[in-house]
Formats: sequence, structure tokens, C-alpha cells
Amino acid sequence: MSTSAAQKQQLEQNKLAKRLRRQVGEAIADYNMIAAGDRVMVCLSGGKDSYGLLDVLLGLHEKSPVPFELVAFNLDQKHPGYPEHILPEYLTSLGIPYRIEVQDTYTTVKRLIPEGKTMCSLCSRLRRGVIYRVAEELGANKIALGHHRDDIVQTFFLNAFYGSRLKAMPPKLVSDNGKHIVIRPLAYVEERDLEAYAAWKQFPIIPCDLCGSQDNLQRQQVKQMLNEWDRRFPGRVENIFRSLANVSPSHLLDGDLFDFKNLQATGEANADGDTAFDADPLPPSMTAKVISFT
Repeated sequence: MSTSAAQKQQLEQNKLAKRLRRQVGEAIADYNMIAAGDRVMVCLSGGKDSYGLLDVLLGLHEKSPVPFELVAFNLDQKHPGYPEHILPEYLTSLGIPYRIEVQDTYTTVKRLIPEGKTMCSLCSRLRRGVIYRVAEELGANKIALGHHRDDIVQTFFLNAFYGSRLKAMPPKLVSDNGKHIVIRPLAYVEERDLEAYAAWKQFPIIPCDLCGSQDNLQRQQVKQMLNEWDRRFPGRVENIFRSLANVSPSHLLDGDLFDFKNLQATGEANADGDTAFDADPLPPSMTAKVISFT
């Protein structure tokens, strides 16, 4: 590689690193994901997303004015051929405290799910139960997951297409057992940036040979649809993502969110009236103006 090419590559890598730190910092600030004294358990799958999440959080942790702790966690589900040495060696090299939990959920999933059927739902439930238990054992009050912007948009369409409901992945929620806060600091980050970041950092990727390798996943079909949209209509996916934070309950159909039955004309102008098809300006960016994690 020539000197000029190497310099250009270094410049692009620096811009990428700054963008990821900024976007993660903005998501943390916008949703108050991490507070002083928090112990955050970062869940690692061995994929690019969770590696990127841990790497960025470690960088923010060093500069943060807010004192908090990080501990890494991985669930070894006993997949055949799983390279169990990779994550312990990697985490040891970082000097971060970690916990590797070994539980054979693979056998359970293969036994209960018929051949050819998707395994994600059961695998996710089993994994979630282990995550909550270990978080409690480690004294972690926050659980950080590596879902990114594209995961959130895909989940929105999956729920709409197959579940008949408007629902996505929130950046922050209470765990099923009510004992922890689950956060998604990568909520503003695009998957392609995480792919480029993983290639640059040369993370020791561990491919998922259970659910992640199934070709018949509905999520894969939705992902292909969105990728095609983004190719043909640049910015469309970003607009969809931004729309999730700009909801108008009075212009939907859910009577639990808006009291349609008792709606009355007041005789006064209403900015939220019958303007559903007016050309409104685009909503503002979902990012905060003042960032704590820089």
C-alpha cells in the first residue's frame, strides 16, 4: 500500500472511530443509559456487534466523568466445534473482568425444535434466563446488548409483518424479571460501520452456527428488503428509524394510546388535527446537544 493510500485509510479509520464514539455517547446521553456507580455487564456473543460495543464502551469508560464499572459476559452454549478459548484469551488481553458461563442450551434447542424450523425464539429465551441470573450474581444493575440501528428497524418490520403490531427494540427497558435495566448503546450505529470497525480492529469473530446460519429466517428476508431500499432510495432506512422517535398516537388507530371515543370538537384550532397528509418538515435528529461521554 502506498503512503498516500495508507494515510487515507488511517484518516477513514479515525473518522469511523470518532463516529462510533459519538453515536454511542449520544445514545447513552439521550436515554440516560449509564449513571454514576452503575455496574454494566456487556454481553458478548463473539460477533462483530458485541465486540464493537465492548471496544467503544471501554474507550468511553476511560474518559467518562461518570464513574461506572464494566464486566464482560459470554454464554458458551456448547455448539459443536465452538472455539471456547478465543473469548477468554481476548478478554484477558484487555485486562477486563469477565465471566464465561457454560450451559448446553444447544442440545435443548436441537431436541425441541424440529429440523428446518427456526430456532431463534427458544434459543433467545434460554439465553435470556442465563443472562439475568449471571447479572444478579455479578451485581450488575445494567445489561448492555449489541443491537444496532438496523436491528431496531428490522424488528419494527418483523412485528408489523408477522405480529400485526407496531413495536421495535427500545434503547432502554426493564428486564423481564424486573431486576435489571437492559440498554442498547449501539442504537444509533449502522451495521455497515460495525462491519468496517470489526475488520479494522481484527476482532476474533466467532460465527454463530445455530440460529445465525439459518437461511429461512424472517429477519434475513426483512434485512434483504431494507438493504434493497437503502440501495435504491438512500436515506429511507434512516428516516424510518427516526420516525420511531416521532410518533403521533392521534393519527394511528390504538384506542389505548389515544381516546378516540371521547374525542370532541372544541371550536379551536388544533395543531394535531386532520393534517395527516400535509408535507411536514423532517423531524429533528435523535441525538442530544450536550454529550456526557466524550
